[in-house]
Amino acid sequence: MNYTLTQIPDRTVKPRQNGLTMAMDKGLSLRQVEDFLSTSADYVDLVKLGWATSFVTPNLKEKLAIYKAAGVPVYFGGTLFEAFVVRDQFDDYRRLIDTYDLAYAEVSDGSIEMQQDTKCEYIRQLAQQVTVLSEVGSKDEAKIIPPYKWIQLMRAELEAGAWKVIGEAREGGTVGLFRASGEVRQGLVEEILTQIPSESIIWEAPQKEQQVWFVKLLGANVNLGNIAPHEIIPLETIRLGLRGDTFTHFLNGKH
Repeated sequence: MNYTLTQIPDRTVKPRQNGLTMAMDKGLSLRQVEDFLSTSADYVDLVKLGWATSFVTPNLKEKLAIYKAAGVPVYFGGTLFEAFVVRDQFDDYRRLIDTYDLAYAEVSDGSIEMQQDTKCEYIRQLAQQVTVLSEVGSKDEAKIIPPYKWIQLMRAELEAGAWKVIGEAREGGTVGLFRASGEVRQGLVEEILTQIPSESIIWEAPQKEQQVWFVKLLGANVNLGNIAPHEIIPLETIRLGLRGDTFTHFLNGKH
């Protein structure tokens, strides 16, 4: 930090197991990645190349090398995993991970129908190769999954070998954990937390109001994902109580 302030909540330090910030790269250029990391590398723990953007991204190997040099792990979005699986190319997907020397992979079923046992088997196989993030929730806003099912899915996928489970929200924050308006499905989140440890969940929260809600509920070291690159530093100030939305939240030992 550039100067000293008292009553700042303690933040975990990299490499973190909790307090993670996952950024969403939807097609940054090489120069944009360099600029992004020059300001935010200390605050970002994982970068997801959104959905299947890696398929059409120019200079992909060069981009991955820039992230790697900065010590920021990258993984391909879960939709790419689904695109391989639906085409019966899972072995090709595993080879792809090795080709690009990735240490993480995301397993999801937000765009395709997949039996839970099948999904867990994919997790088990990939967990022998990389660190697995498993996404729970549908990208279809008309598909409402009841809380007990979220809990059951998350528990099973963690037991199958997922390092973290991701609560689905898409890049816009309007499905899954959230209503179409972006409002948090508060009862859903609170019920999930009765059974699944917060440390095991990355909550996709692309909108500022969503980030504020989770920080107020779970503290500075809540795991948050799908954060736009230009919002990484703003999010860190939310975590530290240095933005109006959380300004009084950590003062005088309140939290």
